[in-house]
Amino acid sequence: MTTIRLTMAQALLRYLDQQYISVDGVETKFVKGIIGIFGHGNVTGIGEALERSPGSLTYMQGKNEQGMVHTAAAYAKQKNRKQIYACTTSIGPGALNMITAAATATVNRIPVLLLPGDNFATREPDPVLQQLEVGSDYTISATDPFKAVSKYWDRIVRPEQLMVAVTNAMRVLTDPAETGAVTLALPQDVQAEAYDYPESFFARKVHYQDRRPPVPAAIERATQQIARSKKPLLVAGGGVLYSEASAQLIEFAEAFGIPIAETQAGKSAVSWDHPLNVGAIGVTGSLAANRLAKEADVVIGVGTRFSDFTTASHAAFQHPEVSFININLNSMDAAKLGGEAILADAREGLGALQQGLQAQQYQSAYGSSEVADLRNQWNAEVDRLYAAEHEAGLAQTTAIGIVNRTIAPSSVIVCAAGSLPGDLHRLWRAAEPKTYHMEYGFSCMGYEVSGAFGAALAEPEREVYAMVGDGSYLMLHSELVTSLQEQKKMTILLFNNNGFQCIHNLQREHGSDGFGNEFRYREPESGRLTGEYMPMDFATHARSMGAKAYRAETAEQLEQALRDAKNEKVTTLIEIPVVPGTNTGGYESWWNVGVPEVSVEEKVVRAHEVMKVNRGKAKLV
Repeated sequence: MTTIRLTMAQALLRYLDQQYISVDGVETKFVKGIIGIFGHGNVTGIGEALERSPGSLTYMQGKNEQGMVHTAAAYAKQKNRKQIYACTTSIGPGALNMITAAATATVNRIPVLLLPGDNFATREPDPVLQQLEVGSDYTISATDPFKAVSKYWDRIVRPEQLMVAVTNAMRVLTDPAETGAVTLALPQDVQAEAYDYPESFFARKVHYQDRRPPVPAAIERATQQIARSKKPLLVAGGGVLYSEASAQLIEFAEAFGIPIAETQAGKSAVSWDHPLNVGAIGVTGSLAANRLAKEADVVIGVGTRFSDFTTASHAAFQHPEVSFININLNSMDAAKLGGEAILADAREGLGALQQGLQAQQYQSAYGSSEVADLRNQWNAEVDRLYAAEHEAGLAQTTAIGIVNRTIAPSSVIVCAAGSLPGDLHRLWRAAEPKTYHMEYGFSCMGYEVSGAFGAALAEPEREVYAMVGDGSYLMLHSELVTSLQEQKKMTILLFNNNGFQCIHNLQREHGSDGFGNEFRYREPESGRLTGEYMPMDFATHARSMGAKAYRAETAEQLEQALRDAKNEKVTTLIEIPVVPGTNTGGYESWWNVGVPEVSVEEKVVRAHEVMKVNRGKAKLV
């Protein structure tokens, strides 16, 4: 057996450089490169390997550990999980900073490979700088918390263990049913230890992602279930986009006259103007989709995990005999809501189900104009909100409408948290697949700027826009600098509404007068944050880091700023002051957040009674 002597870190990079994924006969290099921030726990190990022997892997310098993992996750999401960046950090705080982003990737079923440094395996200089000492269990380090948020976790305490560890890592990363964050903890001494690795370990490896066909018996059961229905409803999740099943979904819907509702992850799978697309569903849903959901007797979920926002806390589907069919590769998701599970690739599952229903000569029983009338009513409502005027300034819905009609239909918008996801889910008119990039599995504040940078890396030929509130921007915007460093332009649309207004609205809807969610000065007399709004100049802040920046306070200024930003060559920020509270409300939906049963405020008690009524409508499974 021919061997080659390498450090564990050098061997890791050489192995990653030879991994490929094959989907529908098309091979793609799986690991594009490494994003990292160096410290004493990785700079002389994996850092040396990246400097001296990176192969074809590119290295990119992150600015914040959480931000760089968000960038990697967004890149993989935009690439339909066919290519990834790995992320490396030092031990201690550098490693722990990745945990939030690791959870975000896992919840959203997005592959990211995390390579945090770890304590000395030999314990010779124990305790080392930034070591977490646990007196009751000395094997625990700062990388152990990653177990809770990783789909696979390992600690490599001997260099030869690398071979088993990375084999398992790739197994999970390339499995569309089980993918998410994968963590390989790398003790700083072991990274630099050498071993005689077999040359065969570094051979080119292709991971075949074959489309999983459904079991015929499951298709037969589902066919009979749908055949008995009159008003079925399709719910398109992110799996439709990842399996590139948009055309199959449309063909299925058209064959049987079944309307299509969209989750946050599934939005853009079908163009907004398709006659059967009834828009967003659930808590942030359209009136059209939510009304159809109430009457649906069969709900066909395609690649969705049925979160509480999709099901309106299990209150969206109110037909007394409603049943569910779940086409999903993940068995946990396929079993949700007590549904008939079709464990299959979305495209394969829809195709087989279509054949079964065509053999039954099935057609839904929707009235000739029932879906069209609901669509027309909803489109009129969107037009109204896009044209809304407010005496105090620019309404948020108006600003969104201006952006929607001004930027190119091929542009990618990226968002994650605050009031914008609800407005975008309801109102944004997406015309092409993969142009609506929403992280709403975790709704992680701070994802937006980093995620937009990742999307720009993945699709540099498209214009990419981060749609972000001032609260999320303040939490994490550091990869703006990385975008300038890498010369990958994105445009940041910063909706400034002076605080965490989404949660401020949620408070007031449930009996609060508003507390702790606006960016106001503290009043000396009351001791509360009820003074004037804090003036912040985000445009100047962006310019100070090297970006171009504009401020748009009117509709005309926003239109012009968008045109000017498109002509800029570097990352650009447009600050858009919007009037607080000018976002959309609920459209016959409900979200269970828990309201105090007892309070000194009568409004809170009344809100609790309303919650009890809505809970009574929920179908618990």
